[in-house]
Amino acid sequence: MPPPRTRGTALRHRLAELRGPDVPAKALDARALAALAANPGCERRAILDGAGVNKAVLADALGSPSAFGQSQFAFMRGNAFEARVKADGGAELLRLVHEKLDPGAEPPTRARVPELTAVGPEGRAARTALALREATEAAAWTLLDHPMLALDVAGSPAFLEPDAVVVHPDGSWTVVEIKSFPMLDGSADPAKVGAAARQSAVYVLALEEVAARLGAEPEGRAGVEGVSARRPEGSSTVAPSTPAEAPRRRSAQDSVPVPQVRTRVLLVCPKDFSNLPTASAVDVRKQRAVTSRQLARLTRIEDIADTLPEGTCFAPDRPVAELTAAVESVPAAYAPECLAACELAFHCRDRSRASGAVTALGRSLRAELGDLTTIDEVLAAAHGEAGDPDDPAVAALRRAAELRAEALAYHPEGPHGDQGILGAHPEDPHSRQAVLGDARPEGAPCR
Repeated sequence: MPPPRTRGTALRHRLAELRGPDVPAKALDARALAALAANPGCERRAILDGAGVNKAVLADALGSPSAFGQSQFAFMRGNAFEARVKADGGAELLRLVHEKLDPGAEPPTRARVPELTAVGPEGRAARTALALREATEAAAWTLLDHPMLALDVAGSPAFLEPDAVVVHPDGSWTVVEIKSFPMLDGSADPAKVGAAARQSAVYVLALEEVAARLGAEPEGRAGVEGVSARRPEGSSTVAPSTPAEAPRRRSAQDSVPVPQVRTRVLLVCPKDFSNLPTASAVDVRKQRAVTSRQLARLTRIEDIADTLPEGTCFAPDRPVAELTAAVESVPAAYAPECLAACELAFHCRDRSRASGAVTALGRSLRAELGDLTTIDEVLAAAHGEAGDPDDPAVAALRRAAELRAEALAYHPEGPHGDQGILGAHPEDPHSRQAVLGDARPEGAPCR
């Protein structure tokens, strides 16, 4: 008789059914997790990422292929640069960590680089936690190369692999992010630095969960005697949900202090136009707080799965009509920002435009329009055909329509012959397409 299925086993079985019986799961990395946290209202992305669905393959099967991703050249250049940074046992990397983050500590002369290989992501995560514990009690410079961390996301574990984690002699932990974009005269592209900071904030959250678990262990198991209790600049600790879960100080049960996770990460990039590494300390406290808050807002994966129709499956070999129905059964929260972060963005954009959703024009505009959620409702309110006159959004639309009418008294067709959003009428499908950006010249290949 098979053992009874636990709640966790049942969820994994359900997610495997959604992904497809013969479809391998795609691991959720920190970049995808940061994008998911930036759009917590999108249940479609949450369930697809939680089930390990390859969204790029799914988009191809739906007929909306995505150009989102990193080029093969960028992968090769990034891997070559990372290998150079970590050469000689990570001597150069540890020198940069010491110089930028911990100049008061003793210089790293010889680093410990523990072996982190194990079977499966769960085994690697457990081996990483053991290596972090041993490095903390050793009170010496230690470099963890590609450790595996586990982070709970909407009730499902996500396994993350940072480029490196460094344990300082005082027992604190630092995330190292290695990127191949250049740092010119000590500064880099702000957009790319911001993306790296959001990605690193996810690793910091995962490390804090490991630190909380180690801090809750009895002293005989954790064994961190001799570790300095000095709090380094730019460090964070995990706020425990209960006093006994992760105490900052030794409790009556003789638990050890929670290891400190620094919120200043090290960003390593090529210097100028060379392949020589340089680094900068990046404070990710803001990104960590935002990501933590957004992840807490995510609907639990099992709650989303329970609302799906029986037999729903996202396997890419299904018929297009059946696959489209399965994807549309999960609500999405499309915004133009998705084009730079999600492989399904083109499909969701087409559906959003077809339904006339205001979110297709941007989150900021959607927030300004209040209860008006579709283009038809906006146009009707602007023409005085619907809407509450006391609604500030409706009043602003009607006032804008009046001002536009006055301006067009001098230019009946507008300065360029266009009618604009307030000149369009909800019954005219051509003007509605122009508002949504669908009025392109015939045969235009651009998206």
